[in-house]
Amino acid sequence: EVQLVESGGGLVQAGGSLRLSCAASGFTFDDYAIGWLRQAPGKEREGVSCINNYDGSIHYADSVKGRFTISSDNAKNTVYLQINNLKVEDTAVYYCAADPICGLGSYAYEYWGQGTQVTVSS
Repeated sequence: EVQLVESGGGLVQAGGSLRLSCAASGFTFDDYAIGWLRQAPGKEREGVSCINNYDGSIHYADSVKGRFTISSDNAKNTVYLQINNLKVEDTAVYYCAADPICGLGSYAYEYWGQGTQVTVSS
């Protein structure tokens, strides 16, 4: 059974930092890309970053470049998203997802986690 479990969300003040984790199981981790996507209230889901575990390539949406850092620990089958200098507009449910292809924007990933809430207060 494929499982993607996110953790690390919470309530944080603007300017603070969070590290989200995505623990994966049930598929060959090294053969997949893992993406982080977010959905804010009333907005469409947006892919913000992804990492290809098979070649290490990394991609970021322009809206998060310089503040978000994605990394992968292949020994732990876990992908992290470090978010610095959080802004109120970063408030959203953050999902991790897995697919053979790394996609941003509205890309439809094959497997999804349940999401973790990030709330940034002003």
